[in-house]
Amino acid sequence: MTDSTATTEDLDVRLERHRVELTGYCYRMLGSSFEAEDAVQDTLVRAWRSYDKFEGRSSLRSWLYRIATNVCLDMLTAGNRRARPMDLSDSTPLAQAALSPRPDNTWLEPMPDARVLPTVDDPAEAAVAKESVRLAFMAALQQLPPKQRAVLILREVLAWRASEVAELLDTSVASVNSALQRARATLAERDDKAARAAVSDPLDEEQQKLLERYVAAFEGYDMTALTALLHEDAVMTMPPFDLWLTGHEDITGFMTTLGSACEGSRLLPVRVNGLPGFAQYKPDPEAGGHTAWAVQVLEISDGRLTGFHFFLDTERWFPLFGLPLQLEAESDQVEEGV
Repeated sequence: MTDSTATTEDLDVRLERHRVELTGYCYRMLGSSFEAEDAVQDTLVRAWRSYDKFEGRSSLRSWLYRIATNVCLDMLTAGNRRARPMDLSDSTPLAQAALSPRPDNTWLEPMPDARVLPTVDDPAEAAVAKESVRLAFMAALQQLPPKQRAVLILREVLAWRASEVAELLDTSVASVNSALQRARATLAERDDKAARAAVSDPLDEEQQKLLERYVAAFEGYDMTALTALLHEDAVMTMPPFDLWLTGHEDITGFMTTLGSACEGSRLLPVRVNGLPGFAQYKPDPEAGGHTAWAVQVLEISDGRLTGFHFFLDTERWFPLFGLPLQLEAESDQVEEGV
């Protein structure tokens, strides 16, 4: 092996060590799982190509964040702000429910925890990281202008010093502090109950039992049992459809009418956006077994479910989570001990 080959391989390893944290940063900036991964790949390629110009005046990590920030700011020049259905319209009564899709680039996208949350030893740091990828906080971030968004993430989530952020953005400390103050004020104006969702890490005993009851109620399609688990103001969304429902009567009413094909579903646990979630497979009457239908993200507060969000673009989401698109009937029988 030549010295140049060894150096190249060493650089590849050093760059790769930062992939997860950079993906988390770009995801918070962009609100899109796939755009975040594209941004990180672009960042690492740019770093690899221009490494000979890296003068070492900052750490490799800081240099990578500078590149990633520039990549994200370039991607955000189109002005698109990703959102949740409740950010775009009022809730719809069940009697008027209609499934109207919007383009993919409208929506805030889910993300597996493992792709954006690096392993850290400090429980407090881990808790902040998880809270900062929850859907409500992510939606709030999307309301900020791109540079304010970068400042807030770097200062509040990643705990960079104002001087470090100023150097990264080629601006002054006063400008960074002003941007942070404006960003905080914008977030404070949002009265989002879901943003106050209390999910411990790991799940406490009460929350674990709540999820077990949820799985039993959903797989059994027991609307009475499900109603008992829902907060009276619970919210249900289904991107790419802009419809969203609030209140257990409309939610369970939808599930027994327009959503009745979900009866008999199976749920497999996933960790998504710092929250508990499930991969939902609904019965496949043609092929048998169960077919991928939705990635569910659950929000919990005060011992009840305050929100559950069904991301339905299964051909995109299930491979991202490393999940199969089909559960065969034979596999079902083996797993269930039949």
